[in-house]
Amino acid sequence: MKKYITASALAFMTTGAAAQDVSTTIPDAVGKVAPALQDYSSKDLIGTVWKGEELSTRDRALVTFAAMMTMHQTEELAAFTAVALDAGVEPAELAETITHLAFYTGWGNATAAATAMEPVFAERGVTAENLPSPDPELLPLDEEAEAARQELVSTNYGNVSQGVVDNTQQLLFLDLWLRPDLEPRDRSLVTVAALIASGQPDQMSFHLNKAMDNGLTQEEAGAVLAHLAFYTGWPKVFSAMPVAKDVFESREG
Repeated sequence: MKKYITASALAFMTTGAAAQDVSTTIPDAVGKVAPALQDYSSKDLIGTVWKGEELSTRDRALVTFAAMMTMHQTEELAAFTAVALDAGVEPAELAETITHLAFYTGWGNATAAATAMEPVFAERGVTAENLPSPDPELLPLDEEAEAARQELVSTNYGNVSQGVVDNTQQLLFLDLWLRPDLEPRDRSLVTVAALIASGQPDQMSFHLNKAMDNGLTQEEAGAVLAHLAFYTGWPKVFSAMPVAKDVFESREG
């Protein structure tokens, strides 16, 4: 199950220590090749965005990790694995993140992420005993919500691919989404981050609503967009902005 962050860890995260760890993700070569990029990186991305109070350092590390994995940026993933661990994300939560996102970004991205992460886990003494079981006791199912989701998907797509419909129900919503080592809010958070990073805003409406049902606030969701603009690029975020706007407005009514 999820291990809660200790008071000492929270104190660490509110100092400059976490931001200093993020600075290690900017290679020295950047300053030698593109000084202006180094300046934007140090002043705006690390010095301002990562310190924003709208979203915790832990959540920023988690969504950045999800974006890096989604975009198959494996050279950077080891550094962001370390950043996430230092920010309070548990090894089990990172393991669940790549397992979860295998279904949303593809098996190749997940296996490549595991390969990039393994040396960091080994260096920190993370073993299989620290990681989630393949067959844990699942969280309770919201049967009414799942029945409505399944009816909608089956009606619309059952005659297109019953295999997709069945696997979506059995593997994703009756299994993956109920695994306990990543909180429902965090599963939603990394899913939304992955959809933004992969440029799939059409899939975002359902999952952003689900994220907010699972506890993500509108302020936090807006901060995710602002944060990911730096890591996924402005066009992908602006493609997601109309979807977020519609979701926010629909929930105000």
